[in-house]
Amino acid sequence: MRIQKSIHPDDDLHYEKMGLKKDVVELWEDGMRTDGSKGTYEWWYYDSHYPDGTILVLFFFSKSPISVNGPIQPMATAELTLPDGTKFSEEVHATIEESSYATERCDVKIGDCRCFGDLKHYEVVFKGKQIQAKLTMDGTIRAWRSQTGSIFFGDKEEYYFAWLPAIPEGKAVAEASYDNGKSLKLEGSGYHDHNWGNLSMLQLMHHWYWGRAKIGDYKVISAWITGEKKYGYKDFDVFMLAKGEEILGDNSNHTLKFLSSDEYVDEHTGKPVYGKVVYEYTTERGETYRITYARRSDISKQNFLDLLSGVTKLGAKLIGFSGSYLRFEGTATVEKLENGVVVESASEDSAVWELMYFGKAGADKKFKAGK
Repeated sequence: MRIQKSIHPDDDLHYEKMGLKKDVVELWEDGMRTDGSKGTYEWWYYDSHYPDGTILVLFFFSKSPISVNGPIQPMATAELTLPDGTKFSEEVHATIEESSYATERCDVKIGDCRCFGDLKHYEVVFKGKQIQAKLTMDGTIRAWRSQTGSIFFGDKEEYYFAWLPAIPEGKAVAEASYDNGKSLKLEGSGYHDHNWGNLSMLQLMHHWYWGRAKIGDYKVISAWITGEKKYGYKDFDVFMLAKGEEILGDNSNHTLKFLSSDEYVDEHTGKPVYGKVVYEYTTERGETYRITYARRSDISKQNFLDLLSGVTKLGAKLIGFSGSYLRFEGTATVEKLENGVVVESASEDSAVWELMYFGKAGADKKFKAGK
């Protein structure tokens, strides 16, 4: 098989072609970036965590990520997780006529659900039959993107996957009602990002690890993305480290290392999983940091085939699709090192991260081992 090009660009020509300013995120970048045509998809994601352990996650989609070849199908989702692990979730579907997606800024309306903001302050409303929620989010760290924000695939860079953390970390205030009238008022920390692309992710990416964590005064966004076979299972990094309100550095200096250990095969999904993943990073000033995610238990496990039915499910089986999603909870630790010695450390005992696995289990390792 001929390996095709894939690139996560950071050069002046790509910034110019994409209309972007290096190290500056503009308002329009959080507006709608696709036209809804075949292959495209887009979503705006908001998650918020609260001191008692409650988690509120809200999504606004242009279409389902597993049905990207169809027309725009507006959908908003809510998932509320209580401190004891009890979950409540709901989807709201609306027609195109009942929905709108602004291009000049983030302003999305799906039926009675809406999210809008200006890279600093966001307001999000979810109105379902079982769950109603209002969330405001104020950024404590400036909007950030990893290089140009896009990974391009194909010899002509014709396909892409894009990611914009508009609120890498922020103050979140939420009100929610659920379970026949029970209500919550919460204050905690939040995160908002925006993703879009023009070809199904399962055709571009084999798997990725993604996480974000607030560890003491440190904030981390981390991802290690492995492309599909036709792109040589090439690895891409996305990483940001901040302390207080200052971004200490990101992956644009190309020092990030991804290390892993404690591998096992998850019984439900059949996917290989690392119980511990480590990101080692050196800033432009020469400061070295080590961020470790250590799994304690699983929050969610899902085989994507279980979400399909009928002819679509049969077709997915025939082509060998076995995509899965796993979400973990455990401890995240950040360590600052000088000459290999830890001089500062902090830990967070309720960190959450994920493994999205689209490809054939372990195929990337066999390919790389045979090179």
